[in-house]
Amino acid sequence: MAGEDPEPVETRGRVEEKAGDAQTSFEAVHRDSYSRLVGQLTTVTTSRVEAEDVVQEAFSRLWERWSRMQGYDNVEAWVRRVALNVAIGRWRRLRRHIALTDAPSLDDPTSSDVAVLLALRRLPPPQRAALFLHCLVGLPMDDVAAELSAKTGTVKSWLHRGRSSLETQLRIKS
Repeated sequence: MAGEDPEPVETRGRVEEKAGDAQTSFEAVHRDSYSRLVGQLTTVTTSRVEAEDVVQEAFSRLWERWSRMQGYDNVEAWVRRVALNVAIGRWRRLRRHIALTDAPSLDDPTSSDVAVLLALRRLPPPQRAALFLHCLVGLPMDDVAAELSAKTGTVKSWLHRGRSSLETQLRIKS
């Protein structure tokens, strides 16, 4: 109707503003993708608390750049990439300061798949990230490579090594 501001059109992390302010469209992106991103990053970090923290940090960085970012086709992919970078950076800093143990603790495991989470936690973050983007998010190999700023061959190597390590750790017979 004339005189009324139409609502933003929302589709899985993408927002096209027909009319309305930047805060409304940012809130729509946050509302539509936050839970999905936390679920995905829980796989990478193996901790829901840590996943929430890195996703929130990524959204904080998005808000700082929102005037430029709101025109992107897939803002959710940008937020996921930033959250992955934050998680990997934290892991690297932690690794420098604390020796990793063979039996890390889990923060309130809610899944019956504790062994899988423990096995994932033992993988280097690039392997974890590649596995999660390709196997769980369902991105094609080239898109995984683009999101991880790596060559496709490198991603294939990470996937192979990650799967082999998981198979060995979990004693899964193919």
